[in-house]
Amino acid sequence: MNTTESPSDSTAFDRSTSDTQTLETVCDRLDQLTERVDKLEATVERKNERIEDLEGTVERQDALLEALRRKAGGTREMLTELQSRELEKNAHLRWDHVEPNVETLEVDTDRVEKFTKDDGETYARIPGGEDPLNRGGEPALTTGDLLPIQQLARMDDDMLHSAASSKPVRLAAEVWRDHEQEQSMLWKQGCNGVREYVDAGELAQWLRHNEPGVNKEYSQKLAGRTIDALLDLTKDRLYVKRKNRRKDGLSYKERRVVLPEESEIPGETTFETNSPETADVGSE
Repeated sequence: MNTTESPSDSTAFDRSTSDTQTLETVCDRLDQLTERVDKLEATVERKNERIEDLEGTVERQDALLEALRRKAGGTREMLTELQSRELEKNAHLRWDHVEPNVETLEVDTDRVEKFTKDDGETYARIPGGEDPLNRGGEPALTTGDLLPIQQLARMDDDMLHSAASSKPVRLAAEVWRDHEQEQSMLWKQGCNGVREYVDAGELAQWLRHNEPGVNKEYSQKLAGRTIDALLDLTKDRLYVKRKNRRKDGLSYKERRVVLPEESEIPGETTFETNSPETADVGSE
């Protein structure tokens, strides 16, 4: 008995075959995507592990860097302290060794001086300090390089009395000699462009205590003449300004002798250290 396939059976078979092929294609695509996802997840996991390694390295390096900072800070503080103490002992230190710490030095005078010696090297010292070891020779300045006030101030008392043309000139030299001391009795540190200053009233009081036979009225006149001699002998490195002062309810103007920071004094290039802030001396 012959049987023939009906059109409906053929259509059903074709549909079944097509569905099977589509399913296989989808399964293959799904397998491909699954494989790709697995690879991506493996890549992400490796990168996460790498990130964790890098974070650990960064933490270790940060800890090492912080330790180095602390050690460097401690070393710098120790070096600054040693330099400060040696300078206070009048040591002359190489400027290129001191310069990085010049703002943090702690010395009694709150400033250091930059100068050149006979050996051609640049050094730092407390202003006027003489090196007890005498290394590098003397500061490379001759008497002719000095201001008249410096020449007089560096004489002994007998020579000064002989060389001074008048009492105000001698007193001006003694006032400048006081300026060159580590602990000045007269000069005060300034700010805002003022290196140091001395008031006429303080000078008059100093004269009354140090000059025999000088009373209050004469001390004021003598202080004025001494100030005039200071201006002349320093070749205008100093200047005078008048300050408003108040005493016993009365207001008056007083002369103030000012050494500005920009004034070049032979052998005295000075640099402020990290000292306590001083009172403003520039206001009227």
